[in-house]
Amino acid sequence: MSVATTTSPAVGSFYVSRSRSRRAVPPIRMAIRSNIVSVAPLLTKLQNDSATPLPVLRHVADAMTADMRAGLATDGGSDLKMILSYVDSLPSGNEKGLFYALDLGGTNFRVLRVQLGGKEERVVAAEFEQVSIPQELMFGTSEELFDFIASGLANFAQKEGGKFHLPDGRIREIGFTFSFPVKQTSIDSGILIKWTKGFAVSGTAGRDVVACLNEAMERLGLDMRVSALVNDTVGTLAGARYWDDDVMVAVILGTGTNACYVERIDAIPKLHGAKSSSGRTIVNTEWGAFSNGIPLTVYDRDMDAASINPGEQIFEKTISGMYIGEIARRVLLKMAEEGALFGKSVPEKLSTPFALRTPDLCAMHQDSSDDLQSVGSILYDVVGAESGLSARKIVVEVCDAIVKRGGRLAGAGIVGILQKMEEDSRGLIFGKRTVVAMDGGLYEHYPQYRRYLKDAVRELLGSEISKNIVVEHSKDGSGIGAALLAATNSKYDHGY
Repeated sequence: MSVATTTSPAVGSFYVSRSRSRRAVPPIRMAIRSNIVSVAPLLTKLQNDSATPLPVLRHVADAMTADMRAGLATDGGSDLKMILSYVDSLPSGNEKGLFYALDLGGTNFRVLRVQLGGKEERVVAAEFEQVSIPQELMFGTSEELFDFIASGLANFAQKEGGKFHLPDGRIREIGFTFSFPVKQTSIDSGILIKWTKGFAVSGTAGRDVVACLNEAMERLGLDMRVSALVNDTVGTLAGARYWDDDVMVAVILGTGTNACYVERIDAIPKLHGAKSSSGRTIVNTEWGAFSNGIPLTVYDRDMDAASINPGEQIFEKTISGMYIGEIARRVLLKMAEEGALFGKSVPEKLSTPFALRTPDLCAMHQDSSDDLQSVGSILYDVVGAESGLSARKIVVEVCDAIVKRGGRLAGAGIVGILQKMEEDSRGLIFGKRTVVAMDGGLYEHYPQYRRYLKDAVRELLGSEISKNIVVEHSKDGSGIGAALLAATNSKYDHGY
């Protein structure tokens, strides 16, 4: 999953602060309003332009299905890249042994080890550590970055003990979760297309990222090898599948968003008859790039035009945590300027892009007090806005309109994937229990978003079919999923 932006407020850091210190009133500038309009028409237009009635949802789901087919037929066939993961065998529960995972997807990287005990014991023990990447390494050389990561791995491996045991004669194997755009060439190799999320590391684009890591480990004398390269969505599917054989789809809804699913090899024309041991593989849709039939407002178009990737990642820009707060900020700024939402002055901070984050929206959306006190204090603390009750109510309505659209569109996207699978399997998806594993801070921490997503799935599928579709949270599945894929793709005999 890639988020092309240089500003990345983290969705994973959701929390509702109960005590907010009142600070001095921030500087304000006078609103320039040659044509004063009330706020109510602006709110109504926002709600109408972002509405997702059933026909809109159905169109989005059908378009997602069609774009998936076009992307599977030929590279570049649609907005959806439909990237092959080369994951042909999924965890079964029989896996045994000690395996590591490395998760690099942002300004931190995470290292994890897991001791697997087969069907009876499953996960015997697991440990992880998180390491912050110094800012200068995000703009340094490839060698500097991967040397730093290998050093973190080495420090973590040195602490191995207790229930963790590596049989004699083996080297440690790693599942490498790499959440940047990569052209995967095998289960353990992939060429970096470009860095995103604020990284500008030189000397890596066009190179195999697994080779970069393996070379860094060799320079350090670290006896480890990467046996599986996966993106975080594929890792989530593998991690959830380990516990539940009915998992067929995984979706991440956090700062960015992506989805992957289990596909039949014979349903991928661009493979030209290639075979796999299991007859299936995981396909990474990169669905953030989807754009067909999405209801857009003037605020979305303005935000897109100001972004570093205009015209790209439209689905991601309407449903993911990176952007939901920013859309709301743009709405509130217009309401302040044209409708005097916060009185005669427009708070200066409200003009700062990404000043209002999705966790702020979430916290305001949870406020059920009579005077919406939390809404008032968040507005004051975050954007310097003094607000009365009527303004706070408008703000909650704005949050709801944007989050409702995001959640319902995400639900329609999920149905689009399930529809495609059902059409090719005739009853094997809708006719039995099928699980969609969800991960990411936005889905986990924003209850209204979660509810709107599930409502859309139910509306589209109807009450009978939707009983078979289970949308459930799979927390931190991608980390353990990568370790499990290292196990299923181990060069050693598993002994089962």
